Amino acid sequence: MRKILVLGCLLVAFGWLPVRLHAAVPPPAKMPQPTLDQRLADIEAYINNVPRATDGRAVSRIAGPGPAHNGWMMTCSALVLFMTLPGLALFYGGLVRRKNVLSVLAQCLGIAGVVTIFWWLCGYSLTFSHGSGLLGNLDFAFFSGVDAAPNADYSPWISQNVFCMYQLMFAIITPALIVGAIAERMRYPAVLLFVVLWMLVIYFPVAHMVWGVDGVLNGLENDHARIRALDFAGGIVVHMTSGWSALALCLLVGRRLGHGREQMPPHSMVLCMVGTGMLWVGWYGFNAGSALAADTIAANAFVATTLAAAVGCSTWGLMEYCTRGRLSVLGLCSGAVAGLATITPASGFVTPNAAVLIGLLAGVLPFLACNLLKARFGYDDALDTFGVHAVGGTLGVILTGLLASPKANANLAAARIQPLIGHTLWLHQLAAAAIVLVLSVVGTVLLAHLVHAILRGLRVSEEVETLGLDLAEHGEEGYIE
Repeated sequence: MRKILVLGCLLVAFGWLPVRLHAAVPPPAKMPQPTLDQRLADIEAYINNVPRATDGRAVSRIAGPGPAHNGWMMTCSALVLFMTLPGLALFYGGLVRRKNVLSVLAQCLGIAGVVTIFWWLCGYSLTFSHGSGLLGNLDFAFFSGVDAAPNADYSPWISQNVFCMYQLMFAIITPALIVGAIAERMRYPAVLLFVVLWMLVIYFPVAHMVWGVDGVLNGLENDHARIRALDFAGGIVVHMTSGWSALALCLLVGRRLGHGREQMPPHSMVLCMVGTGMLWVGWYGFNAGSALAADTIAANAFVATTLAAAVGCSTWGLMEYCTRGRLSVLGLCSGAVAGLATITPASGFVTPNAAVLIGLLAGVLPFLACNLLKARFGYDDALDTFGVHAVGGTLGVILTGLLASPKANANLAAARIQPLIGHTLWLHQLAAAAIVLVLSVVGTVLLAHLVHAILRGLRVSEEVETLGLDLAEHGEEGYIE
């Protein structure tokens, strides 16, 4: 009985003590109402797209994202998805033979599906969370914490879930570009498995290194980066990774049956032209949207994108006319896309006049790569992914280092970048490009061999290739008379 009484007293004592301790803690001080000056400061920060104003406690007086910036970024997200579905799908679909139209469309659509799932699972977290200089961690896995609150590491006024969706669209289109190099001959399961592994080994690390807040190549955000690379909208992350991987993969898969002995003309230049127009329109979301706000930098990128695309289109057409005596719709389409790909890394960093120069070079060097280099070495880059995206993207990365100007983007006046402009910035760009080139090629070779071992082959049989991938792999016909 005595033990029971003692135990009861102890329970009462310990049950009472926390209550007394809790009661002894004073309630938190009530936050004062914001002053008129504080409210105006936050409004000015929102309009100018600069970090939020504070009241001395590092607490913003305006809750949530900025509605106009959020609306702009949701529009840009839709535009970038529009580039892939249906823009790139129709662009590529028109360039292949009619027996393989549906296979290209299925590859683009399938990639959109699997990349989205992988992005939710771990891709966004590995790319945009804090981690090492090479890769992020899993803080945002399964979109944990990815909600309407902004992620101040990347934008003070955009909901993180909107930023996440915008970056997803980049992750979708990048591996889809590779499809153009291996069109008409690679097995559908092999394409999807390769893409999943490629995202993990190449895209997520490169995107984190270049765009992640602590990325080892992030010249604007990471004060500790030894290589201060600039890539406004994806010249390194999108066009270099996909373009150089495309070259390696098409060499490993091999040339199409009859390549070099028989003509393989595009089956529908109408579809190709329609797809090109969709790509051009969607590219405004790609480049102008990379400002992550509806601000002056976005406006400048919009202008630069338009000029480079127009000049690239015209220059490619002129080159074709001078060398062949005629100007084709395919040449105009290729020139426009080359201009867009080449201006991508520079779009938010260069003046309009510099954009014209970039468009001019985009119409010359990718033209030579697609028409002379490919013929000289005989590789079967079926739809010129390497010639347009690898050559154009690499060219644009280097030109960004030569032509970037604080007049176009005030962020370049930062102390860590300003001393490099006009001096050694192009060397930093060249070093970053070399790193990504090696990673893309070596990674692609290893992954291709791994997929080949797992699925016992990358390529369809000769019978399937002769019949066409539409019927053989999908049981459907994609060509419409």
